[in-house]
Amino acid sequence: MTADLVLYDRIQQAFGERVQRNAPLAPYTSARVGGPADVLVTVQSKRELAVVARRLWAWNAAFLVLGGGSNVLVADAGVRGVVVLNRARKVAFAAEAEPPTVWAESGVNLGSLARRAAQSGLGGLEWAAGIPGTVGGAVVGNAGAHGGDTASVLQVAEILHRERGRGFYTPEDLAFEYRDSWLKGQGSNAVVLSATFALRHDDPAAVRERMESFSEHRRQTQPPGASMGSMFKNPSNDYAGRLIDEAGLKGTSVGDAEISTLHANFFVNRGAAKAQEIWALMYLARTTVAQKFGIWLEPEIRLVGEWPEGALEALYGTPELPPAVPVPHLEEDA
Repeated sequence: MTADLVLYDRIQQAFGERVQRNAPLAPYTSARVGGPADVLVTVQSKRELAVVARRLWAWNAAFLVLGGGSNVLVADAGVRGVVVLNRARKVAFAAEAEPPTVWAESGVNLGSLARRAAQSGLGGLEWAAGIPGTVGGAVVGNAGAHGGDTASVLQVAEILHRERGRGFYTPEDLAFEYRDSWLKGQGSNAVVLSATFALRHDDPAAVRERMESFSEHRRQTQPPGASMGSMFKNPSNDYAGRLIDEAGLKGTSVGDAEISTLHANFFVNRGAAKAQEIWALMYLARTTVAQKFGIWLEPEIRLVGEWPEGALEALYGTPELPPAVPVPHLEEDA
């Protein structure tokens, strides 16, 4: 029996019915793309998440925490090792506090949390109404929209760290930047358990009106259907979508993956897209923009799983001169 099989048997014995072997991940991602995980462990509370993380660390088992599955592109070959599916969704409002707050476990959908706050006449999260990711993902990536972001409303995040143990981190501790934080560099060494957001009392009708305005703007400017959200970060003083559009790539497709005709920084799965096809479009957009405008776009999404050699470097590297080469497939028979 191989070392991996010994580990997986140990995980099965420890977590029982919460464990699936060779589990497809596409249903758990917003783009509906990606291969299977060797082992999928589902947790239903922050306590279970902490127990699983500590046990996996003790076994030196690499793992990935998956929440809403947005901003993530899972390789067609899937993920070797363990994926922890975060379904910790408890919420508690403290409307009488000053300022009022909401505490949420890290598996709570951020858009749903914003709508619940609005129903209670609490403002501050209106910008998040249409965001498909979870609280945990929002903290890690400093999610934002419509001029608001996680850093501006986060009061404290409860984080379990492999070396530091459990602690409470302020926005300053997390060193938030545009769509970035200290947590991104920690990988599976840090797990967000919960977060508390500072809100404000407001007229419920006014909060709902702002939220509906943001939602309507999103409907008019962002494509419906399966996608990962914004593919690339906006460069300084510009917009990734504008650059991709000006490069003449809006509507370009590879297989069932398409650069949206509505917003060029959204890549849509038209039905049966493969991760490889989305990668090819990202490579095309990145190199074409670099050739035309001298700007290397930085991916906002994370590529996870077992990718062919060189695939990640092609999307994250910044050579001095843009490579004047056609878009390749990752495999000869693709």
